[in-house]
Order: sequence, then structure tokens, then C-alpha cells
Amino acid sequence: MVDLLQSIIPPALFFSAPLIFTALGGVFSERSGVVNIGLEGLMVMGAFVGIVFNLTFADVLGSWTPWISIIVAMLVSGVFAIIHAVATVTLRADHVVSGIAINFLALGLGVFLTKEWYQKGQTDMVSRPFYTTNIPFLSDIPIIGPIFFKGIYLTSYLAIILAVVAWYVLYKTPFGLRLRAVGEHPMAADTNGINVYRMRYIAVIISGLMGGLGGSVFALTIALNFSQSTIVGQGFMSLAAVIFGKWHPLGAMGAALFFGFAQSLSVISSGIPLLANVPQVFLLIAPYVLTILALAGFIGRAEAPRALGDPYIKGTR
Repeated sequence: MVDLLQSIIPPALFFSAPLIFTALGGVFSERSGVVNIGLEGLMVMGAFVGIVFNLTFADVLGSWTPWISIIVAMLVSGVFAIIHAVATVTLRADHVVSGIAINFLALGLGVFLTKEWYQKGQTDMVSRPFYTTNIPFLSDIPIIGPIFFKGIYLTSYLAIILAVVAWYVLYKTPFGLRLRAVGEHPMAADTNGINVYRMRYIAVIISGLMGGLGGSVFALTIALNFSQSTIVGQGFMSLAAVIFGKWHPLGAMGAALFFGFAQSLSVISSGIPLLANVPQVFLLIAPYVLTILALAGFIGRAEAPRALGDPYIKGTR
């Protein structure tokens, strides 16, 4: 049983981490009232920047390369997210249309620059990705150690820690209270001296930072290069995790863990007797089918922030 759990849990955490990061960004954006369909595009931008930076500076930065790569990817995606903030908050464009435009723009820009810089449809494979590691002391704990702390990526636990931090920020700090107020009743928030526009800008930029983190972590742990098919559906899965998790950081994390486990099925199936004879194609489509089923059975009971998707004009109700 221990060997079976050891073959299931680390890969599930491994596939879940990018979804958790991106879903947390989606929670911040949508809690402020801004729908962010563009999470996929933010992940694409993060993956592109993370891979290109890694390839460019691997010889200079050494073992620090993947960590600095994800920081740079976060910053670039955060700046990229400002496009969505300007369109939805300042220009009051339709949130869904703006998000879809972000997705197309990020993918088109990434593929175009890849062909310009590398003269082919994909980048080279990175030489400094993230590697699995054993957490000292904790990996030596009987039973629990080999399952949760042996042969894991540090990014998996970074994602879980950030989910707890996001919960604390949203529900235990004045900033979180203001952000949630803006998403529930912007007019009341404005009356109480809260700058609705600024809060929404900050929330969308945070979603860009987290989306870039999720995309770069996916690229530097799973894909190891960038092409037009590096990020395919992970951003939409993260958005589904936001809804499935009731726009709550810990709920989104739980949903992302579920979807991450579904993504890992095609990798771990050979070690699970019940799945050993299941055709590979069914395991590959399982994450998307489970995402649809989860939302179909849950979305009616999930209550979104009241002002989600509504443009706000100062001085109007």
C-alpha cells in the first residue's frame, strides 16, 4: 500500500502545482469582480518567458537558474496582465472578450518570437529545469516520509504554502477585506473610501503574477521547452478550479489537487492494477472529462462574487 501511495501522491502533487498557482491568481482577480478567462494566456506567457530566460542564462546563473526564471516569468506576466486590467477596469470592455484576446495574444506572441529567435516551432530543451529532491529529516519519517517528502518537487509544497498565504491575505487582512468588498458591492466600497479601480488593478496584476508562476513551473518541471502546445487547457482547468473551489483559495487548491491527480493518471496508470489495462487515450482525456463533470454537478451550487463581470463607473450604482 505504501508503494502504491508513493507512486500516486508525488506525481499528483507535481501536476497540481501549476494549477494551484494559477487558480490562486484567478481567485484574487475574480474576488475583485474581474472575470479572468485569460489565465491560459498568462500561463503561456509565463511558460515562454521562463523557458527563454532559462536557456539564455543557464550558464551564468547555474543552479539558481530555474528559480530566477520563474521570478522573471512572474514579473513579465504581471505586466502582461495590465492589458486585461486596462481593458476591463478602465475601458470597461467585456471581461470574457478581453480574456480571450489575452489568450490569443500570448500564444501568438510566444510562437512568433520562438520562430524568430530559434528558427523553428519550438525552443531547445532546457538544461536547468527543476529536479525532484528529498526533504531532509521529513523524508526519513516512517510511512509518511516516503509518500509525501521523498522524490518531490519543492514547487509542489511552495504551491500549498502560497494557498495558505492567499487564504490569510484574503480573509485575515484589511487588504483582503477591501478586495472582497470591491467584488461584492463596489459602490459601497467606494462610499467607504476604497479605490475600486486601484483594487481591481492590483487583483488582476496578482493574477498575472500567479499565472506566470504557474506557467513557468509547468514548463520547467513538465514540458522542459516551449511550443504552441506547451500550455493546452491548464489555464482553463485552473479557472474551473476557481469555480469548483467556490472562489476560495483553499477550495481552489483542493480542486486543483483533484484535477492534478486526473492529469497524472496517464503517467501512474501502469503502477495501479485497476488502470493498467485502460486504453491510454481514455486516461489522457480523463482530466478534461472530470473537469466538465465536476463543474456540471457543482456550478449551480457555487455562488460567485456579486459584482463579478460588472463594469464599475464611479458615482453610479
